[in-house]
Amino acid sequence: MASAMAEKSRRSLAELLTGTAVLVALAGMLAAAVVGEGRKTDTVGYRLGADFSQVDGLSVGSDVRLAGVTIGTVQSESVNPQTFKAHVVFTVRPDIHLSADTAAIITSDSLLGGKYIALSPGGDDKTLQAGATISQTQGSISLEQLLSKFIFSVTDTLTRANKGAAEGQSGGSGASLP
Repeated sequence: MASAMAEKSRRSLAELLTGTAVLVALAGMLAAAVVGEGRKTDTVGYRLGADFSQVDGLSVGSDVRLAGVTIGTVQSESVNPQTFKAHVVFTVRPDIHLSADTAAIITSDSLLGGKYIALSPGGDDKTLQAGATISQTQGSISLEQLLSKFIFSVTDTLTRANKGAAEGQSGGSGASLP
């Protein structure tokens, strides 16, 4: 009986140590994630701005990409009270010199992925200086808005088709027989 109690005590101690190790590992991963997220908003590079009609899903720390390669991050977002547009400030690596006619487009990683700013350089010989604002922009497209427009369009088309079919049936039933 004493050996059974000792065995149960050793097993409880092993379970306690295993549980503690799992909790420590989870705490370490959480700390690494927080530290990694903090590095995302590094201010290395020069700052640029852009005004967008919609920035749905874009947030501080989101990527700024050129040809699919991350070259900066979003630093801040605000609303211009005169134009009611969203003003986004972001950084670009110092070795990247963008032409003055560069376009900024908010796009998504995937159907359900996060948003980022995709830069599309133009052909102008002049380059954007630190603090400049990109004038050619395209705001984000909301998946919910697209789906609701599609559903409304399909519903409207089906309603018209059903109404036309019903009118065709009622118009033919009133014909006189010989």
